[in-house]
Amino acid sequence: MRNAFVFALTILALAPATAKPDVVDSASNGFTVKVTVQIQATPRDVYRQLIHNVGDWWNSAHTYSHDSHNLSIEEKPMGCFCEKLPNEGSVRHMEVVSLFPGKAIGMTGALGPLQNMAASGNMRMELSASESGTKLDVTYTVTGYLPSGMNTWAAPVDSVLTDQFTRFKNYVERGSRFPK
Repeated sequence: MRNAFVFALTILALAPATAKPDVVDSASNGFTVKVTVQIQATPRDVYRQLIHNVGDWWNSAHTYSHDSHNLSIEEKPMGCFCEKLPNEGSVRHMEVVSLFPGKAIGMTGALGPLQNMAASGNMRMELSASESGTKLDVTYTVTGYLPSGMNTWAAPVDSVLTDQFTRFKNYVERGSRFPK
């Protein structure tokens, strides 16, 4: 438990301020976080890069293999947001449950350490045209049981998702490649 606390504090200290994060709701049995970013690109381009280039923008520090290029998202219902591991291992982070090209993606699953907590989550990524290009709203709702309360993970999860989608914004707008 001490490692989880140190991890959470580290994540909070590293959170960038370029995306608008928000813990929408938090209780002992779950939480909802929302991250909103404005991206200077069309919704169709944002959607395509979100799905097809996840390994280029996802933070490798938040992978089991420590290499985000082992990540992939299958663009189909029941598609896998998966990670290849050494020795033919793998991790299924989430499953695609809905695709509306250029408009929205829905996934289910517990990310990272939440997988070990008997938690389940639903993530909705909605894209809408805006004056500056695309508004991306990411909402992640998690439920489950943890003796200390699931709400203790709301801020760390919000921080990690804020980092990921800030990186995504930078990747789309600048083509920035991030270190592994």
